[in-house]
Amino acid sequence: MIIDDEEVIRQGLTMALETDYLVTSFANAQSAIDAIQIKTPDLVLLDIGLPDMSGISALEKIKQVNPDILVIMITAYEDVKTVISAMKLGAYDYIVKPIQMDSLEITIKNALETIRLRKEVRILQDKYIAENLPCFIGESDTIQDMMDFLKKVAKSPDTPILILGETGTGKELIASAIHYRSPNFKGNFVAVNCAAIPDDLIESEIFGYERGAFSGANPSGKKGLIEDAANGTFFLDEIGDLSPAAQAKLLRFLENGEFYRVGGNRKLQIKTRIVSATNKDLKKMIEDGDFRNDLYFRIGVIKIEVPSLSERQNDIMLLAHHYLDGFSRKFGADFSGISEQAETILMNHHWTGNIRELKNLIERGVLIGKGPELLPGDLGMQDPRGSECLSKTGNESFAPIPPEGIDLQQAQRAFEKFYIDEAYRIAKGNESKAAKLLNINHHTFRYRRKKLLNE
Repeated sequence: MIIDDEEVIRQGLTMALETDYLVTSFANAQSAIDAIQIKTPDLVLLDIGLPDMSGISALEKIKQVNPDILVIMITAYEDVKTVISAMKLGAYDYIVKPIQMDSLEITIKNALETIRLRKEVRILQDKYIAENLPCFIGESDTIQDMMDFLKKVAKSPDTPILILGETGTGKELIASAIHYRSPNFKGNFVAVNCAAIPDDLIESEIFGYERGAFSGANPSGKKGLIEDAANGTFFLDEIGDLSPAAQAKLLRFLENGEFYRVGGNRKLQIKTRIVSATNKDLKKMIEDGDFRNDLYFRIGVIKIEVPSLSERQNDIMLLAHHYLDGFSRKFGADFSGISEQAETILMNHHWTGNIRELKNLIERGVLIGKGPELLPGDLGMQDPRGSECLSKTGNESFAPIPPEGIDLQQAQRAFEKFYIDEAYRIAKGNESKAAKLLNINHHTFRYRRKKLLNE
């Protein structure tokens, strides 16, 4: 698209370029901007001096319509201030009148090559998202709104992002989606579960250590995980479990990109985007003195609220059928659908474990069931309200043993996991309160929860 008020310029450029490109031209900015809203061009040649508005204003409006459009500015003289303003607003390049066609054609070819590479990257990113991030399957407004927001914030290569949501909602997958939609997608995506690493080791795991830093250290030292994420994305899951020392070190890194390995005095510097996640109430932790207020504001420049499965009722069966198809192919099972009774159970179940719980339940059903439909018995859930059918034995209630039998160890693990997750949810992430609900001490609760998270 050519936008220039001089007819001779428009005609000359059109004649020179129309052999290789589809060219449209406009004498003023507003008519061109109206046309862009109907059909998007790949590239715009925009005169800085226009009669109806300045080229800078026109550039701003074009970028508002579609930030991916590349714009080459045309100026009658090298007005340095105007050119700098244009480049800051996202202009790809500029040319000076009188226009040298050889130079212009090279600039155009470079711009179109940039566009081609961007499109290839977007295709690869979308393919990855479709193949690896099934938690984003859904038609509900909540998940669509979240995905639209995610696409916008992912465009920055280094802005810290904090992901908030219940256990099992797919926070790590969302962090991965941010990485693969960002300019950093060619770098590594490195994930660390802060709750799974002992407090005395978390700092050295993240930032590394020099030889002799502590007893039992690797004689040659060790590179930190954050260094593996250079020019990529570093994901800190369960950041609420980060030790005070590691919190201070992370804050320093967020402020200037600098850090020291444990036991070292050599300053290191890398670029990476920090994405964090938690299901804890960080504001409450700040009040209790367990989390730094300044760190909270640094990691949460952008916040993404992940909807629970109960907020995505319309998506439950879409996800269930997706997992049914996937596990059927994985295990060579003959499942073609889900029975009406099983659907009722799934739709009415209280999903404390969210998507992770649904996925595990469907996997169990495919392994145990015979097909071709997934039945309530395959899920181990019979009550129409979605809870398990219980039989009375003395004063206790237990799920009945199905004809094919049960895996006792798996049943014990599921029992423990359910009540630990439920206590943690009721206590809103406060481990001490959750432990009291289960009549166990805080350290035992934390150990068992970490063990279950890692299984």
